[in-house]
Amino acid sequence: MTKLKIIVDKTEDWQAFYPAEQLMSAHEYLTQGSRKERTQVQIINLCRHYRYLSNGYYTSLLAEARGHKVIPSIQTINDLGRKSIYSLSMKDVNLSLNKLVAKNAQLREQLEADRRLKVTLCFGQTLFAPLQELARQIFEQFPCPILHLTFRQGEASWEIETVKPGSLKQLNSAEEDLFAAAIDAFSRKLWRKPSARRKYRYDLAILVDREEKLPPSDPLAIKRFIRAGRQLGIDVSLIGKRDFGHLAEYDGLFIRETTSISNHTYRFAKKAEREGLVVFDDPASILRCCNKVYLSDLLAANDVAMPETHLIYKDHRRELKQLAQSLSYPRVLKIPDGAFSQGVVKVNSPEELIHQADVYFKQSAIVLVQAFMYTEYDWRIGILNNKPLYACKYMMTRGHWQIYNYSSGDTESGDFETLPIHEVPAKVVKTALKATRLIGDGLYGVDLKQNGDQVVVIEVNDNPSIDAGVEDLYLKESLYRMIMEEFLRRMEGRRLGIGH
Repeated sequence: MTKLKIIVDKTEDWQAFYPAEQLMSAHEYLTQGSRKERTQVQIINLCRHYRYLSNGYYTSLLAEARGHKVIPSIQTINDLGRKSIYSLSMKDVNLSLNKLVAKNAQLREQLEADRRLKVTLCFGQTLFAPLQELARQIFEQFPCPILHLTFRQGEASWEIETVKPGSLKQLNSAEEDLFAAAIDAFSRKLWRKPSARRKYRYDLAILVDREEKLPPSDPLAIKRFIRAGRQLGIDVSLIGKRDFGHLAEYDGLFIRETTSISNHTYRFAKKAEREGLVVFDDPASILRCCNKVYLSDLLAANDVAMPETHLIYKDHRRELKQLAQSLSYPRVLKIPDGAFSQGVVKVNSPEELIHQADVYFKQSAIVLVQAFMYTEYDWRIGILNNKPLYACKYMMTRGHWQIYNYSSGDTESGDFETLPIHEVPAKVVKTALKATRLIGDGLYGVDLKQNGDQVVVIEVNDNPSIDAGVEDLYLKESLYRMIMEEFLRRMEGRRLGIGH
Protein backbone atom coordinates (compact mmCIF):
# COMPACT_ATOMS: atom_id res chain seq x y z
CA MET A 1 0.00 0.00 0.00
CA THR A 2 1.37 3.40 -0.98
CA LYS A 3 1.48 6.13 1.68
CA LEU A 4 0.34 9.49 0.31
CA LYS A 5 1.47 12.81 1.79
CA ILE A 6 0.17 16.22 0.72
CA ILE A 7 2.58 19.04 1.54
CA VAL A 8 1.53 22.70 1.82
CA ASP A 9 3.36 25.77 3.08
CA LYS A 10 0.72 26.33 5.75
CA THR A 11 -2.19 24.06 6.65
CA GLU A 12 -4.65 26.92 6.17
CA ASP A 13 -3.83 26.79 2.44
CA TRP A 14 -6.01 23.64 2.45
CA GLN A 15 -9.02 25.20 4.16
CA ALA A 16 -11.18 25.23 0.99
CA PHE A 17 -11.04 21.42 0.87
CA TYR A 18 -12.14 18.52 3.07
CA PRO A 19 -9.71 17.71 5.89
CA ALA A 20 -7.10 15.16 4.83
CA GLU A 21 -5.11 13.02 7.25
CA GLN A 22 -2.29 12.97 4.70
CA LEU A 23 -1.83 16.75 4.99
CA MET A 24 1.50 18.10 6.34
CA SER A 25 3.13 21.50 6.41
CA ALA A 26 6.40 21.91 4.56
CA HIS A 27 8.16 22.61 7.85
CA GLU A 28 6.89 19.33 9.33
CA TYR A 29 8.03 17.37 6.32
CA LEU A 30 11.43 19.04 6.02
CA THR A 31 12.25 18.61 9.72
CA GLN A 32 11.01 15.04 10.20
CA GLY A 33 14.35 13.67 9.09
CA SER A 34 15.15 10.79 6.78
CA ARG A 35 13.93 7.42 7.96
CA LYS A 36 13.37 4.09 6.27
CA GLU A 37 9.72 3.67 5.27
CA ARG A 38 8.16 0.23 5.07
CA THR A 39 5.83 1.31 2.31
CA GLN A 40 6.34 3.43 -0.78
CA VAL A 41 5.74 7.13 -0.14
CA GLN A 42 4.22 9.49 -2.69
CA ILE A 43 4.46 13.25 -2.15
CA ILE A 44 2.17 15.87 -3.70
CA ASN A 45 4.05 19.13 -3.22
CA LEU A 46 1.52 21.99 -3.10
CA CYS A 47 3.75 24.68 -1.69
CA ARG A 48 2.96 28.22 -2.80
CA HIS A 49 5.96 28.41 -5.10
CA TYR A 50 8.99 26.37 -6.12
CA ARG A 51 11.63 29.07 -6.45
CA TYR A 52 15.21 27.96 -5.95
CA LEU A 53 15.93 27.22 -2.26
CA SER A 54 12.33 27.93 -1.19
CA ASN A 55 10.30 25.52 0.97
CA GLY A 56 8.67 24.18 -2.17
CA TYR A 57 12.05 23.56 -3.80
CA TYR A 58 13.46 21.86 -0.70
CA THR A 59 10.35 19.68 -0.32
CA SER A 60 10.86 18.13 -3.76
CA LEU A 61 14.63 17.97 -3.31
CA LEU A 62 14.48 16.12 0.02
CA ALA A 63 11.63 13.91 -1.16
CA GLU A 64 13.90 12.60 -3.90
CA ALA A 65 16.80 12.24 -1.47
CA ARG A 66 14.55 10.18 0.85
CA GLY A 67 13.48 7.88 -1.97
CA HIS A 68 9.94 9.29 -2.07
CA LYS A 69 8.16 9.79 -5.37
CA VAL A 70 7.22 13.42 -5.69
CA ILE A 71 5.23 15.68 -7.99
CA PRO A 72 6.62 18.05 -9.17
CA SER A 73 10.11 16.57 -9.34
CA ILE A 74 13.21 18.74 -9.17
CA GLN A 75 13.66 18.10 -12.90
CA THR A 76 10.18 19.49 -13.59
CA ILE A 77 10.75 22.48 -11.31
CA ASN A 78 14.00 23.32 -13.06
CA ASP A 79 12.48 22.86 -16.51
CA LEU A 80 9.54 25.13 -15.71
CA GLY A 81 11.86 27.73 -14.26
CA ARG A 82 13.34 28.65 -17.63
CA LYS A 83 11.35 29.29 -20.77
CA SER A 84 14.42 28.54 -22.90
CA ILE A 85 14.24 24.96 -21.57
CA TYR A 86 10.51 24.22 -21.53
CA SER A 87 9.92 25.85 -24.93
CA LEU A 88 12.10 23.12 -26.47
CA SER A 89 9.43 20.58 -25.49
CA MET A 90 6.56 22.62 -26.90
CA LYS A 91 6.95 21.81 -30.60
CA ASP A 92 4.66 18.76 -30.60
CA VAL A 93 2.23 20.42 -28.19
CA ASN A 94 1.95 23.51 -30.39
CA LEU A 95 1.30 21.30 -33.40
CA SER A 96 -1.51 19.62 -31.46
CA LEU A 97 -2.85 23.04 -30.43
CA ASN A 98 -3.13 24.23 -34.01
CA LYS A 99 -4.78 21.01 -35.13
CA LEU A 100 -7.37 21.55 -32.39
CA VAL A 101 -7.88 25.17 -33.43
CA ALA A 102 -8.43 24.11 -37.05
CA LYS A 103 -11.17 21.61 -36.26
CA ASN A 104 -12.82 23.13 -33.16
CA ALA A 105 -14.90 26.23 -33.83
CA GLN A 106 -15.49 26.95 -30.13
CA LEU A 107 -11.79 26.98 -29.39
CA ARG A 108 -11.03 29.06 -32.46
CA GLU A 109 -13.64 31.65 -31.56
CA GLN A 110 -12.42 31.85 -27.96
CA LEU A 111 -8.81 32.34 -29.00
CA GLU A 112 -9.65 34.90 -31.65
CA ALA A 113 -11.82 36.83 -29.20
CA ASP A 114 -9.23 36.93 -26.43
CA ARG A 115 -6.07 37.06 -28.57
CA ARG A 116 -4.21 35.88 -25.45
CA LEU A 117 -6.00 33.09 -23.57
CA LYS A 118 -5.11 32.01 -20.02
CA VAL A 119 -6.00 28.50 -18.82
CA THR A 120 -5.43 26.69 -15.51
CA LEU A 121 -4.62 22.97 -15.35
CA CYS A 122 -5.06 20.80 -12.26
CA PHE A 123 -3.33 17.42 -12.62
CA GLY A 124 -3.85 17.63 -16.37
CA GLN A 125 -7.53 18.58 -16.09
CA THR A 126 -9.05 21.89 -17.27
CA LEU A 127 -12.44 23.60 -17.13
CA PHE A 128 -12.07 24.57 -20.80
CA ALA A 129 -13.28 21.34 -22.46
CA PRO A 130 -11.86 21.96 -25.99
CA LEU A 131 -8.35 21.94 -24.51
CA GLN A 132 -8.71 18.81 -22.36
CA GLU A 133 -6.62 16.54 -24.61
CA LEU A 134 -3.93 19.21 -24.90
CA ALA A 135 -4.00 19.65 -21.11
CA ARG A 136 -3.25 15.96 -20.69
CA GLN A 137 -0.28 16.19 -23.07
CA ILE A 138 1.18 19.18 -21.24
CA PHE A 139 0.78 17.47 -17.85
CA GLU A 140 2.67 14.46 -19.22
CA GLN A 141 5.49 16.76 -20.30
CA PHE A 142 5.52 18.73 -17.03
CA PRO A 143 3.92 16.76 -14.17
CA CYS A 144 3.02 19.58 -11.79
CA PRO A 145 -0.18 19.77 -9.69
CA ILE A 146 -1.26 23.23 -10.87
CA LEU A 147 -0.14 24.89 -14.10
CA HIS A 148 -1.09 28.22 -15.63
CA LEU A 149 -0.87 28.42 -19.43
CA THR A 150 -0.94 31.45 -21.67
CA PHE A 151 -1.76 31.04 -25.36
CA ARG A 152 -1.05 33.71 -27.94
CA GLN A 153 -1.32 34.11 -31.69
CA GLY A 154 2.03 34.12 -33.47
CA GLU A 155 2.77 35.23 -37.00
CA ALA A 156 1.40 32.11 -38.64
CA SER A 157 -0.14 30.01 -35.88
CA TRP A 158 -1.18 29.81 -32.25
CA GLU A 159 1.42 28.87 -29.66
CA ILE A 160 1.82 28.39 -25.92
CA GLU A 161 3.55 31.48 -24.66
CA THR A 162 4.14 30.52 -21.02
CA VAL A 163 3.80 27.50 -18.74
CA LYS A 164 4.07 28.39 -15.05
CA PRO A 165 3.45 26.49 -11.81
CA GLY A 166 0.45 27.69 -9.81
CA SER A 167 -0.67 27.46 -6.20
CA LEU A 168 -3.86 26.76 -4.24
CA LYS A 169 -4.07 30.42 -3.24
CA GLN A 170 -4.43 31.43 -6.91
CA LEU A 171 -7.47 29.25 -7.66
CA ASN A 172 -10.94 30.72 -7.97
CA SER A 173 -14.04 28.88 -6.72
CA ALA A 174 -14.65 26.90 -9.93
CA GLU A 175 -10.97 25.97 -10.15
CA GLU A 176 -11.02 24.79 -6.53
CA ASP A 177 -13.82 22.36 -7.45
CA LEU A 178 -11.76 21.21 -10.44
CA PHE A 179 -8.69 20.75 -8.24
CA ALA A 180 -10.60 18.70 -5.64
CA ALA A 181 -11.88 16.29 -8.28
CA ALA A 182 -8.54 16.14 -10.09
CA ILE A 183 -6.38 15.38 -7.03
CA ASP A 184 -8.81 12.65 -5.98
CA ALA A 185 -8.74 11.05 -9.44
CA PHE A 186 -4.97 11.45 -9.71
CA SER A 187 -4.15 9.87 -6.37
CA ARG A 188 -6.45 6.91 -7.02
CA LYS A 189 -5.64 6.30 -10.68
CA LEU A 190 -1.94 6.99 -10.82
CA TRP A 191 -0.55 5.75 -7.57
CA ARG A 192 -2.86 3.15 -6.09
CA LYS A 193 -2.43 -0.07 -7.96
CA PRO A 194 -5.46 -2.32 -8.47
CA SER A 195 -5.68 -5.11 -5.94
CA ALA A 196 -5.82 -7.71 -8.73
CA ARG A 197 -2.15 -7.03 -9.39
CA ARG A 198 -0.97 -7.65 -5.83
CA LYS A 199 -0.29 -11.31 -6.47
CA TYR A 200 2.69 -10.17 -8.54
CA ARG A 201 5.90 -8.95 -6.92
CA TYR A 202 6.70 -6.38 -9.58
CA ASP A 203 5.04 -4.47 -12.39
CA LEU A 204 6.62 -4.08 -15.82
CA ALA A 205 5.37 -1.86 -18.64
CA ILE A 206 6.13 -2.75 -22.26
CA LEU A 207 5.95 0.32 -24.51
CA VAL A 208 4.52 -0.59 -27.92
CA ASP A 209 3.09 1.15 -30.97
CA ARG A 210 0.41 -1.04 -32.54
CA GLU A 211 0.59 0.98 -35.77
CA GLU A 212 4.35 0.62 -36.30
CA LYS A 213 5.16 -1.25 -39.52
CA LEU A 214 8.51 -2.66 -38.39
CA PRO A 215 8.40 -2.87 -34.58
CA PRO A 216 11.29 -4.48 -32.67
CA SER A 217 8.97 -7.33 -31.61
CA ASP A 218 5.94 -8.77 -33.35
CA PRO A 219 2.67 -9.44 -31.42
CA LEU A 220 3.52 -13.11 -30.77
CA ALA A 221 6.91 -12.19 -29.29
CA ILE A 222 5.20 -9.61 -27.06
CA LYS A 223 2.81 -12.30 -25.81
CA ARG A 224 5.78 -14.51 -24.99
CA PHE A 225 7.44 -11.70 -23.03
CA ILE A 226 4.21 -11.24 -21.05
CA ARG A 227 3.93 -14.96 -20.32
CA ALA A 228 7.58 -15.25 -19.27
CA GLY A 229 7.27 -12.25 -16.97
CA ARG A 230 4.14 -13.49 -15.26
CA GLN A 231 5.69 -16.90 -14.68
CA LEU A 232 8.41 -15.08 -12.73
CA GLY A 233 5.96 -13.03 -10.66
CA ILE A 234 6.12 -9.89 -12.82
CA ASP A 235 2.82 -8.40 -13.96
CA VAL A 236 3.48 -7.24 -17.51
CA SER A 237 1.24 -4.57 -19.08
CA LEU A 238 1.28 -3.00 -22.53
CA ILE A 239 1.34 0.78 -22.65
CA GLY A 240 1.43 3.38 -25.44
CA LYS A 241 2.78 6.89 -25.81
CA ARG A 242 -0.34 8.35 -24.17
CA ASP A 243 0.54 6.58 -20.91
CA PHE A 244 3.53 8.80 -20.14
CA GLY A 245 1.91 10.08 -16.97
CA HIS A 246 1.41 6.54 -15.59
CA LEU A 247 5.05 5.40 -15.54
CA ALA A 248 5.25 5.88 -11.77
CA GLU A 249 2.94 2.86 -11.38
CA TYR A 250 5.62 0.46 -12.60
CA ASP A 251 8.91 -0.99 -11.45
CA GLY A 252 10.33 -1.43 -14.94
CA LEU A 253 9.97 -0.29 -18.54
CA PHE A 254 10.75 -2.37 -21.62
CA ILE A 255 10.72 -0.31 -24.82
CA ARG A 256 9.51 -2.32 -27.80
CA GLU A 257 9.17 0.55 -30.25
CA THR A 258 11.85 1.80 -32.60
CA THR A 259 13.75 4.29 -30.46
CA SER A 260 14.82 7.78 -31.42
CA ILE A 261 16.24 10.70 -29.48
CA SER A 262 13.67 12.94 -31.18
CA ASN A 263 10.48 11.04 -30.28
CA HIS A 264 8.58 9.95 -27.20
CA THR A 265 10.61 6.76 -26.64
CA TYR A 266 13.58 8.77 -25.37
CA ARG A 267 11.31 10.85 -23.12
CA PHE A 268 9.84 7.61 -21.70
CA ALA A 269 13.32 6.26 -21.02
CA LYS A 270 14.40 9.50 -19.33
CA LYS A 271 11.31 9.66 -17.13
CA ALA A 272 11.57 5.97 -16.22
CA GLU A 273 15.17 6.42 -15.17
CA ARG A 274 14.29 9.49 -13.06
CA GLU A 275 11.48 7.53 -11.39
CA GLY A 276 13.90 4.76 -10.44
CA LEU A 277 12.53 2.14 -12.85
CA VAL A 278 14.64 -0.56 -14.44
CA VAL A 279 14.54 0.36 -18.13
CA PHE A 280 15.69 -1.30 -21.36
CA ASP A 281 16.99 0.54 -23.06
CA ASP A 282 18.19 3.30 -20.83
CA PRO A 283 18.47 6.85 -22.19
CA ALA A 284 22.28 6.77 -22.29
CA SER A 285 22.19 3.67 -24.51
CA ILE A 286 19.62 5.28 -26.80
CA LEU A 287 21.81 8.38 -27.14
CA ARG A 288 24.92 6.34 -27.88
CA CYS A 289 23.34 3.91 -30.34
CA CYS A 290 20.87 6.08 -32.23
CA ASN A 291 23.47 8.42 -33.70
CA LYS A 292 26.00 6.80 -36.04
CA VAL A 293 28.32 9.81 -35.82
CA TYR A 294 28.71 9.32 -32.07
CA LEU A 295 29.01 5.56 -32.46
CA SER A 296 31.69 5.68 -35.16
CA ASP A 297 33.75 8.12 -33.11
CA LEU A 298 33.37 5.96 -29.99
CA LEU A 299 34.38 2.76 -31.80
CA ALA A 300 37.33 4.41 -33.53
CA ALA A 301 38.62 5.90 -30.27
CA ASN A 302 38.58 2.44 -28.67
CA ASP A 303 40.08 0.47 -31.55
CA VAL A 304 36.94 -1.49 -32.39
CA ALA A 305 37.15 -2.64 -36.00
CA MET A 306 34.65 -1.03 -38.40
CA PRO A 307 34.57 -0.14 -42.10
CA GLU A 308 36.71 2.81 -43.16
CA THR A 309 34.57 5.82 -42.22
CA HIS A 310 34.66 9.51 -43.10
CA LEU A 311 32.39 12.30 -41.87
CA ILE A 312 31.30 14.92 -44.38
CA TYR A 313 29.91 18.30 -43.37
CA LYS A 314 27.18 20.37 -44.96
CA ASP A 315 29.07 23.67 -44.98
CA HIS A 316 32.40 22.32 -46.21
CA ARG A 317 31.89 21.96 -49.96
CA ARG A 318 35.55 21.99 -50.97
CA GLU A 319 36.48 19.22 -48.56
CA LEU A 320 33.52 17.15 -49.79
CA LYS A 321 34.63 17.40 -53.42
CA GLN A 322 38.23 16.59 -52.52
CA LEU A 323 37.18 13.54 -50.52
CA ALA A 324 34.80 12.35 -53.25
CA GLN A 325 37.62 12.42 -55.82
CA SER A 326 40.07 10.61 -53.54
CA LEU A 327 37.90 7.61 -52.66
CA SER A 328 37.51 4.28 -54.39
CA TYR A 329 33.98 3.10 -55.21
CA PRO A 330 31.38 1.89 -54.43
CA ARG A 331 30.82 3.63 -51.09
CA VAL A 332 27.94 3.75 -48.62
CA LEU A 333 26.36 6.98 -47.36
CA LYS A 334 24.43 7.01 -44.10
CA ILE A 335 22.23 9.48 -42.22
CA PRO A 336 23.29 9.42 -38.56
CA ASP A 337 19.90 8.34 -37.16
CA GLY A 338 18.57 5.93 -39.80
CA ALA A 339 17.13 2.54 -38.82
CA PHE A 340 16.21 -0.74 -40.56
CA SER A 341 18.49 0.06 -43.55
CA GLN A 342 16.67 3.35 -44.15
CA GLY A 343 18.78 6.45 -44.67
CA VAL A 344 21.49 4.29 -46.24
CA VAL A 345 22.43 4.40 -49.92
CA LYS A 346 25.22 3.00 -52.12
CA VAL A 347 27.02 5.38 -54.48
CA ASN A 348 29.26 4.40 -57.38
CA SER A 349 31.05 7.62 -58.33
CA PRO A 350 32.16 10.99 -56.95
CA GLU A 351 29.20 12.63 -58.67
CA GLU A 352 26.73 10.24 -57.04
CA LEU A 353 28.34 10.78 -53.66
CA ILE A 354 28.05 14.58 -53.89
CA HIS A 355 24.47 14.43 -55.18
CA GLN A 356 23.30 12.02 -52.49
CA ALA A 357 25.17 13.97 -49.80
CA ASP A 358 23.20 17.07 -50.82
CA VAL A 359 19.98 15.10 -50.41
CA TYR A 360 20.97 13.90 -46.94
CA PHE A 361 22.22 17.35 -45.89
CA LYS A 362 18.59 18.44 -45.92
CA GLN A 363 18.13 16.17 -42.91
CA SER A 364 21.49 16.29 -41.16
CA ALA A 365 24.48 18.63 -41.04
CA ILE A 366 26.80 15.60 -40.94
CA VAL A 367 26.68 12.47 -43.12
CA LEU A 368 28.82 9.34 -42.91
CA VAL A 369 30.69 7.80 -45.83
CA GLN A 370 31.85 4.23 -45.33
CA ALA A 371 33.72 1.67 -47.36
CA PHE A 372 31.37 -0.74 -49.12
CA MET A 373 31.83 -4.30 -47.91
CA TYR A 374 29.54 -6.82 -49.56
CA THR A 375 28.82 -10.05 -47.72
CA GLU A 376 26.05 -12.59 -48.23
CA TYR A 377 24.85 -11.99 -44.69
CA ASP A 378 25.33 -9.80 -41.62
CA TRP A 379 25.87 -11.25 -38.18
CA ARG A 380 23.55 -10.07 -35.43
CA ILE A 381 24.74 -10.90 -31.92
CA GLY A 382 22.23 -10.19 -29.17
CA ILE A 383 23.89 -9.15 -25.92
CA LEU A 384 22.36 -8.68 -22.48
CA ASN A 385 24.32 -7.38 -19.49
CA ASN A 386 27.62 -7.90 -21.36
CA LYS A 387 26.87 -11.56 -22.12
CA PRO A 388 26.02 -13.02 -25.53
CA LEU A 389 22.37 -14.01 -25.69
CA TYR A 390 21.51 -15.10 -29.25
CA ALA A 391 22.99 -15.10 -32.75
CA CYS A 392 21.49 -14.74 -36.21
CA LYS A 393 22.69 -14.49 -39.76
CA TYR A 394 20.57 -11.96 -41.69
CA MET A 395 20.82 -12.68 -45.41
CA MET A 396 20.78 -9.92 -48.01
CA THR A 397 17.53 -9.47 -49.92
CA ARG A 398 17.60 -11.33 -53.23
CA GLY A 399 19.24 -9.16 -55.88
CA HIS A 400 20.00 -6.41 -53.37
CA TRP A 401 22.96 -5.43 -51.19
CA GLN A 402 21.02 -4.84 -47.95
CA ILE A 403 18.95 -6.94 -45.56
CA TYR A 404 15.93 -4.69 -46.23
CA ASN A 405 14.90 -3.47 -49.67
CA TYR A 406 12.40 -0.59 -50.00
CA SER A 407 12.87 0.11 -53.72
CA SER A 408 9.62 -1.60 -54.82
CA GLY A 409 7.49 0.45 -52.44
CA ASP A 410 6.95 -2.59 -50.21
CA THR A 411 9.41 -3.69 -47.56
CA GLU A 412 11.30 -6.83 -48.52
CA SER A 413 13.74 -8.63 -46.27
CA GLY A 414 16.18 -11.44 -46.74
CA ASP A 415 16.23 -14.88 -45.14
CA PHE A 416 17.84 -15.64 -41.80
CA GLU A 417 19.56 -18.40 -39.86
CA THR A 418 19.51 -18.59 -36.06
CA LEU A 419 22.43 -20.29 -34.34
CA PRO A 420 23.56 -21.15 -30.82
CA ILE A 421 26.29 -18.84 -29.56
CA HIS A 422 28.84 -21.64 -29.40
CA GLU A 423 28.63 -22.09 -33.19
CA VAL A 424 29.51 -18.44 -33.89
CA PRO A 425 33.17 -17.67 -34.67
CA ALA A 426 34.86 -16.53 -31.46
CA LYS A 427 36.18 -13.35 -33.10
CA VAL A 428 32.64 -12.27 -34.03
CA VAL A 429 31.39 -12.64 -30.44
CA LYS A 430 34.52 -11.02 -28.98
CA THR A 431 34.22 -8.01 -31.29
CA ALA A 432 30.52 -7.62 -30.49
CA LEU A 433 31.20 -7.65 -26.75
CA LYS A 434 34.03 -5.15 -27.12
CA ALA A 435 31.61 -2.76 -28.80
CA THR A 436 28.74 -3.07 -26.33
CA ARG A 437 30.96 -2.64 -23.28
CA LEU A 438 31.48 0.92 -24.53
CA ILE A 439 27.71 1.50 -24.57
CA GLY A 440 26.47 0.04 -21.28
CA ASP A 441 25.07 -3.12 -19.74
CA GLY A 442 21.62 -3.21 -21.34
CA LEU A 443 20.10 -5.20 -24.19
CA TYR A 444 21.81 -4.67 -27.56
CA GLY A 445 22.04 -6.15 -31.02
CA VAL A 446 25.42 -5.82 -32.73
CA ASP A 447 25.53 -6.00 -36.53
CA LEU A 448 28.84 -7.22 -37.91
CA LYS A 449 30.30 -8.25 -41.25
CA GLN A 450 32.85 -11.01 -41.65
CA ASN A 451 35.20 -11.50 -44.57
CA GLY A 452 37.63 -14.29 -43.79
CA ASP A 453 39.50 -13.24 -40.66
CA GLN A 454 38.28 -9.66 -40.94
CA VAL A 455 35.36 -8.84 -38.62
CA VAL A 456 33.98 -5.31 -38.44
CA VAL A 457 31.13 -3.70 -36.51
CA ILE A 458 28.50 -2.07 -38.73
CA GLU A 459 26.41 -0.71 -35.89
CA VAL A 460 25.23 -1.32 -32.34
CA ASN A 461 21.46 -1.27 -31.89
CA ASP A 462 19.74 -0.50 -28.65
CA ASN A 463 16.29 -2.10 -28.47
CA PRO A 464 17.19 -4.91 -30.95
CA SER A 465 14.68 -6.96 -32.91
CA ILE A 466 13.29 -10.00 -31.14
CA ASP A 467 10.59 -11.60 -33.28
CA ALA A 468 8.83 -14.92 -32.80
CA GLY A 469 10.29 -17.54 -35.10
CA VAL A 470 13.46 -15.54 -35.84
CA GLU A 471 15.74 -14.53 -32.98
CA ASP A 472 14.04 -17.05 -30.68
CA LEU A 473 14.32 -19.98 -33.08
CA TYR A 474 17.12 -21.67 -31.14
CA LEU A 475 16.40 -20.64 -27.54
CA LYS A 476 12.61 -20.56 -27.97
CA GLU A 477 10.79 -19.60 -24.72
CA SER A 478 14.12 -19.47 -22.86
CA LEU A 479 15.06 -16.28 -24.70
CA TYR A 480 12.08 -14.40 -23.28
CA ARG A 481 12.60 -15.86 -19.83
CA MET A 482 16.27 -14.84 -19.76
CA ILE A 483 15.38 -11.22 -20.52
CA MET A 484 12.59 -11.19 -17.93
CA GLU A 485 14.96 -12.77 -15.38
CA GLU A 486 17.33 -9.85 -15.91
CA PHE A 487 14.49 -7.41 -15.28
CA LEU A 488 13.60 -9.35 -12.12
CA ARG A 489 17.19 -9.40 -10.89
CA ARG A 490 17.56 -5.65 -11.35
CA MET A 491 14.18 -4.81 -9.85
CA GLU A 492 15.00 -6.87 -6.77
CA GLY A 493 18.35 -5.11 -6.59
CA ARG A 494 16.62 -1.73 -6.66
CA ARG A 495 14.24 -2.80 -3.90
CA LEU A 496 17.13 -3.96 -1.72
CA GLY A 497 19.18 -0.87 -2.53
CA ILE A 498 22.01 -2.72 -4.29
CA GLY A 499 23.43 -2.21 -7.77
CA HIS A 500 22.96 -4.61 -10.65
